[in-house]
Amino acid sequence: MRHSWPKAGLVALATLLAADHLAGTAGAGSWLIPQVEAQSKLKSLIDRLRGNTLPKGIAQSNGRIEGQEIDVASKYPGRLVSVDAHEGDTVEAGQVLARIDDREYRAQLLGAQAQVLRAESALSEVDAQIAQRDSDRALAQASFDRIDALFKKGHATAQMRDEAQNKLKVASAAYQAAVAARAQAESAIKAAEADVSRLNAIIEDMVLVAPRRGRVQYELARAGEVVGAGTRVLTLLDLSDISMSIYLPASDVAGIAIGDEARIILDPIPDYVIPATVTFVSGEAQFTPKTVETKEERDKLMFRVKIQIPRALVQKYEKQVKVGVRGAGFVRTSVDAEWPDSLKVNVPQ
Repeated sequence: MRHSWPKAGLVALATLLAADHLAGTAGAGSWLIPQVEAQSKLKSLIDRLRGNTLPKGIAQSNGRIEGQEIDVASKYPGRLVSVDAHEGDTVEAGQVLARIDDREYRAQLLGAQAQVLRAESALSEVDAQIAQRDSDRALAQASFDRIDALFKKGHATAQMRDEAQNKLKVASAAYQAAVAARAQAESAIKAAEADVSRLNAIIEDMVLVAPRRGRVQYELARAGEVVGAGTRVLTLLDLSDISMSIYLPASDVAGIAIGDEARIILDPIPDYVIPATVTFVSGEAQFTPKTVETKEERDKLMFRVKIQIPRALVQKYEKQVKVGVRGAGFVRTSVDAEWPDSLKVNVPQ
């Protein structure tokens, strides 16, 4: 059975633990630790166990540093020729991260380009045929006009006129067929050019590039491996969107607006207060996730609030940025609330 300790007992326990720690280290050179540092650590421990009450109008919740992850995946199957970025590397937008073997598609591209040339040659032949058929049609038209004039004067028979007219119809049909063949030749060129464009796009996609600036979080495939379409090769951490999600009850969320100031204190560096901004407030209540530290909070319906660290600050300290670091987020639930001295912005210089 889990027992509940009174706050006074916790404070006493903390005092005893701290005193025992100081006494135990006295013989091991504790004189190296300034007395003021020991007192500060003791006070910090007692404050944590007491759960110091925040000023009215300020709410607190536990959370973890989060970052948007971006999967860099293969669009087409193939063998990885190289992986040019590795875990921990910072990459720029457009930087080459990996290459997939594209020899098969380059061979297809050569065939498609040859097909374009054949289609263009066929079009030239059709144009020559059109010119010839147009000339034949013009001659047939002139012959018919001459015989028709003679027929009207009685100098040509009806049979002669009919024969000339039939020749004109044949020549006209041949001309129309040549014109239709030109349209088909043009379509063949467009189809071949489209195939060239498609293969060029595939070859371009065989080079995986960073969609934006970030840090390589996971290297999921190695050079020489065969990957399928959609296989993740790398996962990047978007360094422009570092935040913490905290969970607050409706009574606190009611006074929070997008753009409000916030503060973050991280467990590994409790002496620093990091500025942040409220960028999202959930419109629906939910049970808090398992990562929330206390069961009592997990059993309540809360609203998720995202507080984002300024991009300029993240960029300045991006080598120290790590997702998953635990800490606490603070927001003002009243516009009249003032930040206490303990929550004044204090970042490393």
